[in-house]
Amino acid sequence: SEEMLLGFSKIAVQRQAHILLPEQNTSKATVPTIGDQASAMQLSQCAKNLASALAELRATSQKAQEACGPLEIENALSMVRDLEKDMQEAKASAEEGKLKPLPGETLERCSQDLGTSTKAVSSAMAQLLSEATQGNENYTGMAARDVAQALKSLASAARGVAATTADRSARNAMLDCAGDVMDKSGSLIEETKRAIAKPGDAENQQRLAQVAKAVSQALNRCVNCLPGQRDVDNAIRTVGEASKTLLSDSFPSSGRSFQEVQAQLNEVAAGLNQSANEVVQASRGTTQDLARATSKFGQDFSNFLDAGVDMAGTSQSKEDQTQVVSNLKTISMSSSKLLLAAKALSTDPNSPNLKNQLAAAARAVTDSINQLITMCTRQAPGQKECDNALRELESVRGMLENPTEAINDLSYFDCIDSVMENSKVLGESMAGISHNAKNSNLPEFGDSVSAGSKALCGLTEAAAQAAYLVGVSDPNSSAGQKGLVDPSQFARANQSIQMACQNLVDPACTQSQVLSAATIVAKHTSALCNACRLASSKTPNPVAKRQFVQSAKEVANTTANLVKSIKALDGAFNQENREKCKAATGPLIEAVDNLTAFASNPEFASIPAQISPEGHAAMEPIVVAAKTMLESSTGLIQTARSLAVNPKDPPKWSVLAGHSRTVSDSIKKLITNMREKAPGQRECDDAIEVLNGCIREVDQASLAAISQQLTPREDISMETLHQQMAASVHEISNLIDPVAVAAGSEASQLGHKVSQMASYFEPLIMAAIGTASKIVSSQQQMAVLDQTKTLTESALQMLYTAKEAGGNPKAAHMQEALEESVQMMKEAVDDLGATLAEAASAAGAVGGMVDSINDAINKMEDTPALEPEGTFVDYQTTMVRTAKAIAVTVQEMVTKSNTNPDDLGGLANQLTNEFGNLANEAKYAAVTAENDEIGSHIKKQVGELGFSCTGLVTKAGALQCSPNDSFTKKELIESARKVSEKVSHVLASLQAGNRGTQACITAASAVSGIIADLDTTIMFATAGTLNRENSETFADHREYILKTAKALVEDTKLLVSGAGASQERLAQAAQSSVCTITKLADVVKLGAASLGAEDPETQVVLINAVKDVAKALGNLISATKAAAGKPHDDPSMLQLKNSAKVMVTNVTSLLKTVKAVEDEATKGTRALEATIEHIKQELAVFNSSDPPPKTTTPEEFIRMTKGITMATAKAVAAGNSCRQEDIIATANLSRRAIADMLHSCKQAAYHPEVSKEVQMRALRFGNECACGYLGLLEHVLVIILKPSHDLKQQLANYSKRVAGSVTELIQAAEAMKGTEWVDPEDPTVIAENELLGAAAAIEAAAKKLEQLRPRTKPKEADESLNFEEQILEAAKSIAAATSALVKAASAAQRELVAQGKVGAIQANAVDDGQWSQGLISAARMVAAATNNLCEAANSAVQGHASEEKLISSAKQVAASTAQLLVACKVKADQDSQTMKRLQAAGNAVKRASDNLVKAAQKAAFDAQDDQAVVVKSRMVGGIAQIIAAQEEMLRKERELDDARRKLATIRQQQYKFLPSELREDGQEQ
Repeated sequence: SEEMLLGFSKIAVQRQAHILLPEQNTSKATVPTIGDQASAMQLSQCAKNLASALAELRATSQKAQEACGPLEIENALSMVRDLEKDMQEAKASAEEGKLKPLPGETLERCSQDLGTSTKAVSSAMAQLLSEATQGNENYTGMAARDVAQALKSLASAARGVAATTADRSARNAMLDCAGDVMDKSGSLIEETKRAIAKPGDAENQQRLAQVAKAVSQALNRCVNCLPGQRDVDNAIRTVGEASKTLLSDSFPSSGRSFQEVQAQLNEVAAGLNQSANEVVQASRGTTQDLARATSKFGQDFSNFLDAGVDMAGTSQSKEDQTQVVSNLKTISMSSSKLLLAAKALSTDPNSPNLKNQLAAAARAVTDSINQLITMCTRQAPGQKECDNALRELESVRGMLENPTEAINDLSYFDCIDSVMENSKVLGESMAGISHNAKNSNLPEFGDSVSAGSKALCGLTEAAAQAAYLVGVSDPNSSAGQKGLVDPSQFARANQSIQMACQNLVDPACTQSQVLSAATIVAKHTSALCNACRLASSKTPNPVAKRQFVQSAKEVANTTANLVKSIKALDGAFNQENREKCKAATGPLIEAVDNLTAFASNPEFASIPAQISPEGHAAMEPIVVAAKTMLESSTGLIQTARSLAVNPKDPPKWSVLAGHSRTVSDSIKKLITNMREKAPGQRECDDAIEVLNGCIREVDQASLAAISQQLTPREDISMETLHQQMAASVHEISNLIDPVAVAAGSEASQLGHKVSQMASYFEPLIMAAIGTASKIVSSQQQMAVLDQTKTLTESALQMLYTAKEAGGNPKAAHMQEALEESVQMMKEAVDDLGATLAEAASAAGAVGGMVDSINDAINKMEDTPALEPEGTFVDYQTTMVRTAKAIAVTVQEMVTKSNTNPDDLGGLANQLTNEFGNLANEAKYAAVTAENDEIGSHIKKQVGELGFSCTGLVTKAGALQCSPNDSFTKKELIESARKVSEKVSHVLASLQAGNRGTQACITAASAVSGIIADLDTTIMFATAGTLNRENSETFADHREYILKTAKALVEDTKLLVSGAGASQERLAQAAQSSVCTITKLADVVKLGAASLGAEDPETQVVLINAVKDVAKALGNLISATKAAAGKPHDDPSMLQLKNSAKVMVTNVTSLLKTVKAVEDEATKGTRALEATIEHIKQELAVFNSSDPPPKTTTPEEFIRMTKGITMATAKAVAAGNSCRQEDIIATANLSRRAIADMLHSCKQAAYHPEVSKEVQMRALRFGNECACGYLGLLEHVLVIILKPSHDLKQQLANYSKRVAGSVTELIQAAEAMKGTEWVDPEDPTVIAENELLGAAAAIEAAAKKLEQLRPRTKPKEADESLNFEEQILEAAKSIAAATSALVKAASAAQRELVAQGKVGAIQANAVDDGQWSQGLISAARMVAAATNNLCEAANSAVQGHASEEKLISSAKQVAASTAQLLVACKVKADQDSQTMKRLQAAGNAVKRASDNLVKAAQKAAFDAQDDQAVVVKSRMVGGIAQIIAAQEEMLRKERELDDARRKLATIRQQQYKFLPSELREDGQEQ
């Protein structure tokens, strides 16, 4: 039927979080590691199909749920009745011998399934009862469906047990009991229907409780029919029956002697201890083993109890007898617990913690036996302690048999610490045993044995836990997962509460015992409520979430009632109050029972670890060492026991020494093995080796790419490679935090996470090299390879840190390094991810984007890992902003589809990121929503928006690949329309969540629009283009402005009161205020226009006044939204009151401005008052700790400070003139200048690259500047009101203070720039820039010259080299650099003269080579060389000069520039930053000149090689040609010799006139 189909689909969707999602994620994670491309693509496609199908199923089932939710109960009832018929049919088949097991069914497996399904039925039933009591039909229907599904599993398991059981009576009993469960469950659902029809009816509730109890009993009978269970029940009954003898008042003596009774008690105690250990062993075996072990235990317990009762009868005093009986009762209780734990484990062997509980129960039996033996046996001192120790060692031996479960909560390093601590205690105890036995100090001997025994138990526990952690940490093992709740915690709390309640109602209970019991109840109920709260926040199942909350409420309420009655009993300890107290315990026990039953649901249980064979092998050395230690210790205690009696037995002493040596060696071996086998170390080493190999591969690929030898991969497409890289990077990104957490505190997880991470690097490297091989641009090639290498190196660094940290939470010194490496790796992942996303979007590959959107949808269903930091309003505000951004992006995609389809990839990427943010916020919004319905509705709408986005992104990719496809274009527009529609649905669902706060968000947006519109109007007014319409005057508008402003004050009051009222009232107040401010803005604009364009300053004053009101209203709306629903003492309420005050102040200011606007005598004063108030409000915002919405550059900040200087001058002039026009202009200019300065100051100070110190400095001086300017304006205001010459004289002081603050501000801005800040007017900076420019120009000329080749024809005179522009540019730059250098050098000289380093009196340059003359000489040389370079370039262009002249000129430029630099630095400070920069620039010119020389030489050489000579073919002409060539050669040789002699003479003459400082250096050039 439809209902059944709905039920199945809902279950499939609910289970996907537990089963299908992990499978899907595993598939995705596996794809990058598969070598075969076809298989990888197929797996990837299947994962996508699964995700799509699940999403569709979820959406459809939600719609179906809404349509047929009320039919759930009917459907569940019919299903249960059908199951009852099935049980009857199965019984009939069994009678006829036709009941056969289904394939794969065995007795063991079906018994386990029956135990598991029984818990599921109990849990679902508890949920059903709770929902029926609440009267919620929808949730009750869901719970009824869950009951029916659990019963279906139970029926199947019961049939399997019956089919696999040979015993006919057992088979019939099983089917009868299962049929009875179905019958009672059907009655329960019928009663539920009645209870829902009449919620709150006491009679219905009572019947419901009775039927539920009947179902529980039927379930217990069903479980008791399992093979082995009957034997355990018989043993439990035997223990119960035997224990009844302890209720007797008198214990007659048996007549035997104390020694005989004592010997018997010791003997049966050893037997019972042995039986308890056998029960633990048998619970891991077959049902027959358990039956035998429990029967033997029951028999041994009876024997022990008989001996114990004999001992009680033999006791000397009544007090001793009472103590013996009390100990026997403890043993009886611990024995019952042992059998119950064995029974629970046999029905559900895979249940986590049950094995540990069973072992703990066996140890409790041993401890209670030891307690009794210690108390009531008389032996030689030390003997009892030895016997107790041997029993304790026997009980812990089982821990080492197969440590596949966690023994306790210790981490690996805690285990090592525990071993070290206990080994120290054991060493001291062993020494004490030997010493005290030798000296017959028997009491001390006994103490040493007891201390040694405890240390050995501690060692064994630590070793077993360490072995388990080593086994689990092997990458081939699968670590256990914690469940939603710990059923054992609930069971323990339940037991403690029940025992405390029994003590409370016990008539013999004293007043102090009552209070003690009350404390126990409060402690455990508080723990249960906390566990429920945590479980509720973690579970994605809405029904379970609700049930946990409801159960916690019930427990809390019943506890409160009980505590109230206990207080009354404590006040008046009488029978009446005792009865009330007894009545109050009933509901509490029932509530706790229901909660425990619900928490036992297998769905919430932990998943046990699966240890691999490799893990077992790694555990072995630790286990063997611990076993050796235990065996030797047992031998040591046995030997010591006999030595205590007979210390003069030399052979025994040698045996004792041997045991001691073995124990010591085994402990040393244990510690060594534990250190060597530390989890994760081997895996870290392996991973480090893998990553080193990856780095080598990338390096080789980079070298191949540089040398153009990287062969493109032809076997795979670029898109597939991109997907492989993106998938690998995504998986690596997901593992960064888990690796960090494991390295920080979870050693057992380190190996798993590190191995997982390393496994993704090889496919990443292969894909990166493949991608690079297909990229044409070498720059892009290197970018991909470099970023991949950076990621691999950062991962390597993280692995080294993780290895050293090793998961040890006590390694505090490594935490900082670990955090740093995590941050580095995240940055590397983000960089590579961004590059891949850009490349994918550019290529139209959208597969990764679709996956990202689907991931975001799936993660939205997960429970948030962290507690929400904000309120629903915060998340609602962010979601509205993001949803609107999505709408804008979608509209842009529609536009680009027609104009520029290539941009669609980038927009699709943007849409993907925006949706990811929206889905993440939706997760938290759903958690913080008023109720679950609103939360699930928001998630549903966001999910549907996500599916629409995937469609749009896919279409964008398709259109990018085929831009002219009109059909695809139409599809994209249709998809965009759907997305826009879904955005409106999301906004509507958010509005349903908090209509009032949503109205506030909308109102704030509308007010922002009004402010922007007013800014535009101010621009028109300032430009003098805001003209009046017709012949209207301001008087026509004044009254309406005043009336509207007063209406706005009323709206303000409603808005403030609406914060504490209902959402409906808040919404009305927000809408009303927006409506009023819109009217006010419009009418003020009309009023301003009516003043006429000839008075723009007054227009601006009026519009600014209403703009201030609008800004204040925007802030008030935001404050109201933040304060909505908060208590009166919340800080947001104070913020709301402050915002309301500012609002009233600004409205009052507007009213005053409106009244004064036509008054020529006061309008300037009013404008100045308004400006002063505005600056104060801006200062308050500036001084708040809230960061600005954006940041800006220091240059922008400096630009804004210039306005302050102009405004200050204007203010001083206005103060002196006192003319109203000047004052209005000052007010308007000041308002703008100060606001701009404060905004840019805060934005620049909060730039991420600005240090905290500089930030504080900038903010301080920004505040001082504004305050100084405020003081100036206030002084101007005083002057206007009472003009006087003295007051005007003081204006200069105020303006100086402002100027000083501006100077400080500019210095703060320079500090923001850091060391790179330079003064552009500084001559040395000009010189540096000019020299660098010259270098660049010469480089360009060199490259051009190198590229040029002469044509293959006789060289003509008019051939051009085409690099004259670069040469001339270089010449100009060198000339400019020379000029700037001379200026800088002369400034430096003046400074040096002032310091006394250089004489002021000029001497002859030829005589003493004074520095200045050297500078001038060097500058002249540069000028001459530059002139020659220009001439050579010009001649070369015209063909009159050769490359040789050009080479010579360039060499001369290099040499003279170097000499100029030498001249500059002769007397300068060696460490001067300026000189270093000039030197670097000069070197650049020299290098560039050298390159020009080389290029010119190469060009000349090539030209000689390539120059073609036309040889005449006639003989005579040919000979004449040869003679002419030889003549020219001889002439050239003579000219060369003359030129060399001439150059030598010139150099000799020049050298005489060079300053002494330059001669040597000049020679070196």
